[in-house]
Amino acid sequence: MEIVIAKTAGFCFGVKRAISMAINCAEESEENIYTLGPIIHNPQVVKKLEESENIHPKASVNEMARGTMIIRSHGMKLEDLENAQKKNLKIVDATCPFVKKTQEFVRILSKEGYTIVVVGEKEHPEVQGVISYGSTEVIVANSVEELRDMPRKRKIGIVAQTTQSQERLHEITAFCLTKASEVKVYNTICNATFIRQKESVELSKTVDCMIVVGGRNSANTKRLAEICASIQPRTHHIEIAGEIVPSWFDGVRRVGITAGASTPDWIIKEVVERVKEIAETMGQEVGV
Repeated sequence: MEIVIAKTAGFCFGVKRAISMAINCAEESEENIYTLGPIIHNPQVVKKLEESENIHPKASVNEMARGTMIIRSHGMKLEDLENAQKKNLKIVDATCPFVKKTQEFVRILSKEGYTIVVVGEKEHPEVQGVISYGSTEVIVANSVEELRDMPRKRKIGIVAQTTQSQERLHEITAFCLTKASEVKVYNTICNATFIRQKESVELSKTVDCMIVVGGRNSANTKRLAEICASIQPRTHHIEIAGEIVPSWFDGVRRVGITAGASTPDWIIKEVVERVKEIAETMGQEVGV
């Protein structure tokens, strides 16, 4: 059995930066350290940071006492930031620079009087933070169907959740062109996301089975799994190696492995080792 690992599997720039900032913060501070929600969408990493660095995720700023609040990679709502400032929490901003750029574009479009369409998932923390920067009407849509009843607008400005697919952004942009006299689009999809998705598409075409590794609460990992499954039906989304089922590899000669932007290398390595073990028990030679 041949195991092929996607080149860009694992941590992206924004996630590496957030984790590094969190660890540095823990080393330099003896105060309480919090994040509003998980710093990244990977339960195993969040648990490790809590146990080894005493970085505690909280559901609300109101749950934070004196100390430091790290703004996670997804960013946060302006109202929550203002609340943290009122509580005199020390703030470390680990928002991904690509997310911050999206926030700024929403602020600019609002000042220019555009109705804003955010291509993304309404309940995702990144999107929740982004829309808080809008002072005009902001509409969130994850598909054209969600915009069918939108009345005609004079001006529409479009941004995207950084982990969205280019195809979805193009589809919604094309629809908005039929709904407004003027449309301004900022393509805020992270380039690393685009490359990761493209690599996963190509890999899915050449293997008998795809394993997508990452948190089930990770939007970009779920999107990778959707994309891979549309090409290779034998696609499995897992968080850890222990979830792998040996029967997945019956009759499989080539396995592809990719991972979301919040998946650490150590989890990917454990998955590779588990696939190797299964292949060997099936009497197959293994190549990586």
